[in-house]
Formats: sequence, structure tokens, C-alpha cells
Amino acid sequence: MRYITIIAEFKLLEQTDKVKEELLSLVEPTQNEKGCVDYTFYRDNDDPNILMLYENWETEEDLKAHTGTERFKDTFKRIEGLFELKVHKLTEI
Repeated sequence: MRYITIIAEFKLLEQTDKVKEELLSLVEPTQNEKGCVDYTFYRDNDDPNILMLYENWETEEDLKAHTGTERFKDTFKRIEGLFELKVHKLTEI
């Protein structure tokens, strides 16, 4: 099975502890969502203010359902402007 893979780079700008806490609060509930195969954050070894999110979803619909949850939207509203985000959406070849 080919998954929808997301690799997201968060460059934390301000209130780094708050941003980390908010982002990490998404992990457990997201891992229990329909279609979530993996949802894991990593810290860059050279720059502790860069977090990488690696996620895999069974379908595009599952990913859309995740980003449409109130939990997801509320979390990102609380930390808006405190980070720069670069998202890569990948499909296995």
C-alpha cells in the first residue's frame, strides 16, 4: 500500500516551549485517528528550534479529515505566527 506522506519543517521563532508543547499535544490523539499510520515529531540535531513532523496516512481523505478536526485547527490558531512552516507532501515511487 502506498501512503500519503507529509514531512513538515517547523522553524520555531518565539515562545519555543509553548509551540513544542502545543504541537506535541497533537501526537497521541492524531495517532488514534482513522487512517493514521505514523505521526511523529523529531528535533533537528544541529538546531533545537527546528522540529520535523513525519506523518503517513492511508488516504488523502484521512489526511483531510485530520486537518479538519477542531483540535488541529485550534492548536494552530494558538501558535499562529510563532513559527515558519515548510510542508512537503510526498508519494512513494
